[in-house]
Amino acid sequence: MKLSVDGLLVYFPYEYIYPEQYAYMLELKRSLDAKGHCLLEMPSGTGKTATLLSLIVAYMVEHPETVRKLIYCSRTVPEIEKVIAELQNLMVYYERHCPNPPPFTGLVLSSRKNMCIHPEVSKEREGKAVDGKCYGLTASYIRERHEMDTETPICQYFEGFSLEGKESTLPVGVYSIDDLKEYGRSRNWCPYFLARYAIAHAHIVVYSYHYLLDPKIAQVVSKEMSRESCVVFDEAHNIDNVCIDSMSVKINRRTVERSTNALNHLTKLVQDIREEDTNRLNEEYQRMVQGLKDASVQRDTDMILANPVLPNDVLTEVVPGNIRNADHFLSFLRRFIEYIKTRLRVHHVVQESPAGFLKDISSKICIERKPLRFCAERLSSLLRTLEISDLTEYGALTLITHFATLVSTYTKGFTIIIEPFDDKTPTVSNPILHFSCLDSSIAMAPVFSRFQTVVITSGTLSPMDMYPKILDFDPVVMSSFTMTLARPCLLPMIVSKGNDQVTISSKFETREDTAVIRNYGQLLVEVAKTVPDGIVCFFTSYLYLESVVASWYDQGIVDTLLRYKLLFIETQDNAETSYALMNYVKACDCGRGAVLLAVARGKVSEGVDFDHHYGRAVLMFGIPYVYTQSRILKARLDYLRDQFQIRENDFLTFDAMRHAAQCVGRALRGKTDYGIMIFADKRFSRHDKRSRLPKWIQEHLVDSFCNLSTEEAVQLARRWLRRMAQPFTREDQLGISLLTLAQLENMEQEKLERQAQGKQGVGGEVQEL
Repeated sequence: MKLSVDGLLVYFPYEYIYPEQYAYMLELKRSLDAKGHCLLEMPSGTGKTATLLSLIVAYMVEHPETVRKLIYCSRTVPEIEKVIAELQNLMVYYERHCPNPPPFTGLVLSSRKNMCIHPEVSKEREGKAVDGKCYGLTASYIRERHEMDTETPICQYFEGFSLEGKESTLPVGVYSIDDLKEYGRSRNWCPYFLARYAIAHAHIVVYSYHYLLDPKIAQVVSKEMSRESCVVFDEAHNIDNVCIDSMSVKINRRTVERSTNALNHLTKLVQDIREEDTNRLNEEYQRMVQGLKDASVQRDTDMILANPVLPNDVLTEVVPGNIRNADHFLSFLRRFIEYIKTRLRVHHVVQESPAGFLKDISSKICIERKPLRFCAERLSSLLRTLEISDLTEYGALTLITHFATLVSTYTKGFTIIIEPFDDKTPTVSNPILHFSCLDSSIAMAPVFSRFQTVVITSGTLSPMDMYPKILDFDPVVMSSFTMTLARPCLLPMIVSKGNDQVTISSKFETREDTAVIRNYGQLLVEVAKTVPDGIVCFFTSYLYLESVVASWYDQGIVDTLLRYKLLFIETQDNAETSYALMNYVKACDCGRGAVLLAVARGKVSEGVDFDHHYGRAVLMFGIPYVYTQSRILKARLDYLRDQFQIRENDFLTFDAMRHAAQCVGRALRGKTDYGIMIFADKRFSRHDKRSRLPKWIQEHLVDSFCNLSTEEAVQLARRWLRRMAQPFTREDQLGISLLTLAQLENMEQEKLERQAQGKQGVGGEVQEL
């Protein structure tokens, strides 16, 4: 349909629209008009992606000078592919119904692992192995060697792209990963480098968060994006953690050992080259003296050699004299690694600021801050000079130089924590140095300052007022939308006690209580008896999941459960979890039904949708508080309190409730879908917890559903499922949760009339006064 959104003609590629989609478009247009940033929460399964794309593309058509490019960031490859599919659908609609369809090019950028078409390299399963082999076929010195000796292997697709691809532009259209691979095969071009080159000219780019938020990658990939861009972070409820992870480094004893081995190997290589080809090292030294950045040498997003972001004043400086010479630099690195090795010899926890760490380095081994800042840049240059094609063995050394650059660049918003052992093995000596970012706004600040409009959106952003604080920005629009329903297709309940009236909760004091664990098991068995098809259960941690399931085995609950449904369990092994998911889907498809036990913050809770019969009920066993004894978390909480006046309990509750909402939201993926959401913990009924759930869940969580026993919850579920089993057609939704263009226009007209009457009423009252 073609609709007018506040005077903007929007092509929407469906014949019906949800009321909340139209409301979402209005708020999004306000943000674009104001050239500001916004926070928008929209329920799961209400067509958020199609709404975003339709409005922003229409805005780009109408105001090409204001918004020139759309940068759409999502988290996983399946989600990215969904965005591209919606964009292709929208462009087909434009071609059919628009007299002059916009000549837009849209494409996806992903890692080499997903885009490589080389017959040998693409067989590798691990991303780092693909990166290393690709670099070994495409590096400039490898290609030069091939010109002298044709038996030296190179990549035909990279050569094809280098010869023709850079001189030509990608034809107008929308390209998925498979489309780019097919196009690359037909032209003998590398799809990865084609996409890397084309994103500068494309109108719409879809890629992962890390291409904008990870400073090692953003400097290389996204530096040429224009300011007149609209950036969308979809599924952004966890964006602060992504920012922190991208700026943090973890070093253990194994890292130090591997970096020492790599350093020894490098030293030998430098000695060999000094005997055979002194000119090569001298040329590099001269480049350092002149302060030249060897921009012509290819750098890559996925290579671990990419440099951290440095302030402009550092980038314009020349590499310090004491690390320009290769031997001097390697000696410098050896001293730094030996220092880290001595710091890892601890018997108790040490925490200090980056400034204190730098002061200690200076006093003990006379290493100054400035040369540390250039460590990553200097190692990258040396590895290129030595013409090393297999970079995998230098990963640990690169991590050390990355740490050196970060610790000497950023002093505020970071902490260094050295622990004598890992939390998972507290009795085994395994020292770890954490260089941890505490302030998520450090990674977001360049994005907010560089692009005129940034849209942060998800189905679970509540409570929304926390995000402007922890990301340190002022949104021009901050809105949460409810879900208009023709029937109550979600049933949220809080189960606070078992049939024996024992309170159920995952809090530390009661989590080992056999009565609580038994009641959790009985609740699951009763739900499995009552609810058809698939049931997904979420636990607060892997450790809690394992202990509860072990108790269920002893109590005979697992045997009882298996009479009704098959049982599958998520583990920390990705391959095992994928296999469990595959068989869970098979069990649901064949009508047998299944139960999947998963963990909040795990793979299942973030990236998997359980629509229709794959998730008729979701149980949240306990409140998923993060592990509060973590020293890194404590340091972050102290920082949030001091810098942003955020109380510890407020942040922990905010974090737990957004993950709980994310878990239960897996059940409902559209208005024709229906699902039960059971919050199995008495603490959920407290106001401070309930009020932090998204508005679209709160609306259906009435007071009488907030303090139920297992039997009461099952009775409610039975009645509700009978109601949901009745025939439900599109006609039942029309005019309520599904609108035609005429109905939407009538609704807007009535709204304008009510507003006009309200103004007249106010005017009349003023006259009477």
